[in-house]
Amino acid sequence: MRYSKKMRLERFVEPFPTDTTGTLVTTRLFRLLALLLMLACTMPRAHAADMVEITRAYIESGEEGYKLAATYSFELNHDLDDAVQHGVPLYFTTEIELSRPRWYWFDEKAIVARQTSKLSYNVLTRQYHVSGGALQQSFPTLDDALFLIRRPSRWLVARRGELKVGQTYNVTLRMGMDRDYLPKPIQVNAFNNSDWRLASNKKTFLYTAE
Repeated sequence: MRYSKKMRLERFVEPFPTDTTGTLVTTRLFRLLALLLMLACTMPRAHAADMVEITRAYIESGEEGYKLAATYSFELNHDLDDAVQHGVPLYFTTEIELSRPRWYWFDEKAIVARQTSKLSYNVLTRQYHVSGGALQQSFPTLDDALFLIRRPSRWLVARRGELKVGQTYNVTLRMGMDRDYLPKPIQVNAFNNSDWRLASNKKTFLYTAE
């Protein structure tokens, strides 16, 4: 019996499967993954630019009383950076509350304190200024000025005797840009524009007075 060339090839070559269901599923899966990756790259990053992260916070006991040591991480978005460069001052307020839990009633607020720092730029001298309380310093660059706001000096939040030694307190801390201090013409835009919101979430921890 004579074999044709076609018949000889068919003996050694497996026929290509006609069922393409698996191929279609794989192709669609890759297309879906590519689409999700594209969306992830184009979507805003969960307001990362307008969030303040409290990276460290604790209370130190000293002769004067109790001081807050804290550091923050944040960046100014384009609108805030542009406002500073054009002479608009920005204010950053830290709020701290120490409360004592009571099983029979609402928590007792032992200490409620606020501290505000002002960031400004002098167009004539090309100097950035940070002021707040007795603090007032000048810097040649914006990064240098922001470093002081991100890492402020220890702040006396309660004097000796205002907390009961051995008592445990709930501490709540917030930090962010305070729009109440902005010039009136800018406040309207600031309160209706998400680009002018720069604040942290609440950070809570326990402190036992020493």
